[in-house]
Amino acid sequence: MKKFVLFFVMALLFMSGYGQNCDCLSNLKWLIKTFEQNDAGFGYVLEKKGETAYLTHNKDFIERAKHVKDKKECLKLLNDWTEFFRKNHLQVVLNEQGPNEDFFKNTPTVDLDIDQFVKTMDANQNQRGFEGIWYSAPYTIGIIKDNNSSTNREYVGFIVKSENPNWLPKQIKLEIYKNTHGGYTMKYYMGNHYPLEFKNLQLIEQNYLMGGFIVLKRLNSMSKPSKDTALFIESISARKPFVKKVSDSTVLLRIPSFRLSAKQAIDSVLEQNKELILGTPYLIIDLRNNGGGSDQSYANIIPYLYTNPIRIVGLEFLSTKLNNQRMEKFINNPQFSEEEREWAKKSLEKLNRHLGEFVNLEENIVSIEELDTIYPYPKQVGILINEYCGSTTEQFLLAAKQSKKVKLFGKPTMGALDISNLNAVDSPCREYRLWYGLTRSYRIPEMAIDGIGIQPDFYFDKTIKPQEWIPKAGEILNYR
Repeated sequence: MKKFVLFFVMALLFMSGYGQNCDCLSNLKWLIKTFEQNDAGFGYVLEKKGETAYLTHNKDFIERAKHVKDKKECLKLLNDWTEFFRKNHLQVVLNEQGPNEDFFKNTPTVDLDIDQFVKTMDANQNQRGFEGIWYSAPYTIGIIKDNNSSTNREYVGFIVKSENPNWLPKQIKLEIYKNTHGGYTMKYYMGNHYPLEFKNLQLIEQNYLMGGFIVLKRLNSMSKPSKDTALFIESISARKPFVKKVSDSTVLLRIPSFRLSAKQAIDSVLEQNKELILGTPYLIIDLRNNGGGSDQSYANIIPYLYTNPIRIVGLEFLSTKLNNQRMEKFINNPQFSEEEREWAKKSLEKLNRHLGEFVNLEENIVSIEELDTIYPYPKQVGILINEYCGSTTEQFLLAAKQSKKVKLFGKPTMGALDISNLNAVDSPCREYRLWYGLTRSYRIPEMAIDGIGIQPDFYFDKTIKPQEWIPKAGEILNYR
């Protein structure tokens, strides 16, 4: 601890003048100070990479920040700074409740007549390629060939209609570029206008455009998707969990999210289909693009795949005044049960007794989950995973893969679990919001997940198309 404090003082030597100015340099200094003091992964990465590398990193970014005037460029700089530590469970975003209304309004637009564009597309319902009108809730997006010679964009996508007030008609929602591998890359601007880049844009049967976890459906198409594609789109586009029998021997359970708000829906669909699941030999759980949520949300899935005691490695909280404010919110949250609020109260008391330290809020480092029943069916469970499965979803996978019934299919997961339990804090001028981690796992460094992910038992390479994953997993599970 003495070494940590000493280093923090060293880091601040070249940060004089930190205040509540709204320029990029002040925001960067706020980010550095807040992160150093409160993130549970700061010391872990610092020990691995060394103080010299970190000080050099800071010096470089502080010099760059002095010349940044644009808010969008500053946001990129702040996020580039965080990548010294990790790529997931750590992000700076524009504060949608802050003074950013002009930013959302003053983003690039296309110069065209939307009504005329829609009429042209409606008249050509046998469209091919990327051009057309597409839908991905809550947006209707037009995509048109980019004939502007001043840019290397091949296509540009713009808002036709939006249910998100941060997006207005004609604003550019996506950009499509040719990549060096002969395919296409899509830059997609999220709801808060933050850009994400997806390097393998895929056009599925001319009617679905998929880049990463973004799936757009072509409107006004005359053709119908194949059986496998229809099932894939139903699953990957689902907003709520569902169960569906996909063959005489196989049931599909789709869980798009483990958000705490989804727990009731997950538990309900499991209870409604309990006899079906327990009466069918094979179960496929599709978790693709499930970015996590709450451990409580997957608790009632475990009995369907359980075969033997499950070991769960715990975590420790970094206690600081800022971090402990989250526990105070739990105590005062009417949506929490009396038992949960009482746990939060006792936890806060313990945290406050150990400010500046890591604290285990449980009795043991490892807990053992044992159940009384092992169901004969499903006799095998396949779980579909990809690079957008992270956080709580990875915690579920660590538990699930201890079952003798379970095999993982797909691609390595995101790798966002070692530093977890996110907290948010606004910058002094409320322009930016930092999301950072409050806890670190007792697994590290021996069994790190961050930056690595959880590996599938059956790797689905790029020759296996996304719409083929469900039937392919079913084929392997049913193999004799």
